[in-house]
Order: sequence, then C-alpha cells, then structure tokens
Amino acid sequence: MKSIQIIPIQTLHLFPVLDDLLIELLTSLIDEEWNAQTVAKKWKVKDIASHLLDGNLRGLSISRDHFFGEKPENINSYEDLVDFLNQLNMSWTNATKRVSPAVITNLLEITGKQYSDHLQTLHPFENAIFSVAWAGEETSLNWFHIAREYTEKFLHQQQIRNAVGKQALFTKALFYPFIHTFMQALPNVYKNTSAKEGTIVTLIVNTEIGGQWTIIKEKDNWKFIESFDTEPSAIIKINPDDAWLLFSKGMTPNDAKEKVKIIGDQKLAEIALNIVAVMA
Repeated sequence: MKSIQIIPIQTLHLFPVLDDLLIELLTSLIDEEWNAQTVAKKWKVKDIASHLLDGNLRGLSISRDHFFGEKPENINSYEDLVDFLNQLNMSWTNATKRVSPAVITNLLEITGKQYSDHLQTLHPFENAIFSVAWAGEETSLNWFHIAREYTEKFLHQQQIRNAVGKQALFTKALFYPFIHTFMQALPNVYKNTSAKEGTIVTLIVNTEIGGQWTIIKEKDNWKFIESFDTEPSAIIKINPDDAWLLFSKGMTPNDAKEKVKIIGDQKLAEIALNIVAVMA
C-alpha cells in the first residue's frame, strides 16, 4: 500500500478566496485610491494591480502554454536574475499605464480563475518549472512553487490594502500560509553563519495568526526542527504588521531592530532580520 504524501504547506484552496477579495477590493476603489502611493516606492496602487495581472498572464503563458517569451541572457548570479525580473516588471507596468483600472480589474478576474485552475493540474511532488531561489533551492517541488505564488498574490494585495487602508487579509486562514511559506527562507539566511553545532534559533511571529519556526545548526548547514530540549541561543519576536513588510523589503533590517523583541544572542538573532522572501 502506497503511503500518502502530505503537502507541507497547502495553499491551492486559497487562490480563489484571495482572488475574490482582490476583485472586491479593486471594484471598491475611487480614482484617488488607484493613484495612492504604496510601500513599493516605484509603484502606485494601479501599478501593483497591473503587476498582479502580469503574474497571472506570465504564469499561464510559461507554465500552462510553455511559452517563455523573453529569455534572460547573461544570468550569472542571483543579482542578475533579480535585475532581469525588475526590468520585466517595469516594462509591463509602464506599458499598462494606458490601460484603465476597469480593464485591469476585468482581466484579473478572468485570468485569476484560469491560473488557479491551471495550478490545480500540477502534481505537488514533481519538480516545478522554477525554483524558489530565495529559499536557497536550485530545484523546488510544485507545492512550494504554488505556495510561493500564493505569497506573491497575498503580498501585492496587502500592499494595495495597506495603501488605501482597507484590511482583510490578517486572518489565520490567509496570513499563516503566507508567513509559513516566507519562513522557509530562515535556514538559508543563516547558511553562512558560523555557530557551534546544536545552536538553536527561534523566530516567532506574534498573535494567533502567526507561528513559531526553529532552526538548529548541524555540521554543514542549518535545518528546521519541530521540538527541542535545550534553550534557544536566540529568540526573535515580531508582530505580523511588521513581518510582512520586513521580509518583503518594505522595511529595512535597521528599522526592524526597534520593532522586534530579542531574547538571548543579539547578533545571532539579528541575522533573521535579513530574510528576503521575494525576488528583490
């Protein structure tokens, strides 16, 4: 009898929920709100809505239709890849400045369902078309790729909501899968950190919508552990309102130092403030 594989972070069922909330939000916006500045310094609300549309269209084109369009050249490092993606993103948002908010919203409604339907067809434990590079992976499984796509949709919708003061995503059902996926970057941010074997670091996102993640130093790397007997060398506590901003480069690690609570080794704990769970 075959054993059933459990998907570590389940997000597929949340895509339609997130998409419905997005359409409801966008249809409620007045002209001034579409032009509101977001925490992404180069983008107004309309730019982020356009970027979300680009995500659906590119996802369908590449993953469903196997059409890659522009292929990156001279990608020799993580930074080269980020630069290429930033150029792609900016060229799209510049082009869609001529497109109305109503058209963008309508296209988001159509493509969101199509992309969600496509993701349902992917086998969760087969290799994904792209790795989750910010987690330090060269190859990722589809369940992780799908979870990463969920964080993209959550993050950008939250950036819009933050700009217009219309919150709705800070529930356990929606926020926890987002932050749980982001926290997969925790071992990677410590990969070059020397410490005695058995050293433990815990990161806690406060309140009932957050959670706790703990890593331990092994001989050659850091890895997640579920339970432990010894006291962590460093504990970092951060509020959800700050966590989503910090780990997406909406807040600097230096500014975050004033907002987090650290118990134990200060320097060891502060490394976690450098987590960036987006391609930026």
